[in-house]
Amino acid sequence: MTPARRLAGLCLLVGIGVAPVPSRAAEAFVTAQNAETVDVIDLDARKVVATIPVPGAPAGIALSPDRARVYVTAPEGKALVVIDAATRRIARTVPLGGGPLGVGVNPVSGAVYVADWYAERLWEVDPKTLAVTAEIAVGTSPSGIAVTPDGKLLLAADRDDDALSLVDAATRRRVAVIPVGTRPFGVTIDADGTRAYAANVGSNDVSVIDIAARREIGRVKVGERPYAVALAGGRAFVTDQYGGTVSTFDTASLAPGPRLDVGEYPEGIQASPDGRHVYVANWESNTLTVIDTGSLTVTGTVKTADGPRAFGQFLR
Repeated sequence: MTPARRLAGLCLLVGIGVAPVPSRAAEAFVTAQNAETVDVIDLDARKVVATIPVPGAPAGIALSPDRARVYVTAPEGKALVVIDAATRRIARTVPLGGGPLGVGVNPVSGAVYVADWYAERLWEVDPKTLAVTAEIAVGTSPSGIAVTPDGKLLLAADRDDDALSLVDAATRRRVAVIPVGTRPFGVTIDADGTRAYAANVGSNDVSVIDIAARREIGRVKVGERPYAVALAGGRAFVTDQYGGTVSTFDTASLAPGPRLDVGEYPEGIQASPDGRHVYVANWESNTLTVIDTGSLTVTGTVKTADGPRAFGQFLR
């Protein structure tokens, strides 16, 4: 396993968007790191309909607010790759250096934030010029990134600091450091922008954050090596890498719910816009699992290229 592949295995982000989107997701753009591709999956037909070659071991992924662009991090290429979602072709490659892994998009300004695993910083990329416009100081080994629906704040999971950095998007300054569990990776913000959920891979739990109060208000035990969180129907869905499962819990009471078997080494996870389904990328199984959030059952499996990660926002 290459250093970049190991690095990509430590990072996941979930960005929150508020631009108008369909009531349900129509497509999934899934980074397949080992194959060096992005698979485009028709979610109705549940099959791969296009394969986009992306060199550099693609890992993190996010979409522009209008869903016209797909932003993919390429850790071995040390770059941000920009895909035109309609033509399904690479439109631009933005050299960054360092260790680009996590990526998130501001739902209001469209600014793109990329976490540098090897440095205590995020890059900010202008969506119009695709130039790097700023470097934002955060903690050690930043991984997942999430932005509040109003675009004013962003959270970065600082894996080696056991904390989240809270950043003012306008000033590009870190305004708070929020202690969480051990080795947080994926971070997700709810639709109201009031709570955040950080998957702590080292302590096998999820930290619940009150964003306004800037503090952890709860911690929920889940499966082994939790990686990322999706939210739907009043529940949190958490990928457990080593368990091959998705843990669930009630977001109001924090009471645990059923644990669902998915594929081997699940990582990327996202809920559909209507909240009826959750999609899970299983790195070792080379599959995308479909979960019905009402019945809490697995209703489908889609075969993908080798090493699907889907780190972040991948539904269009």
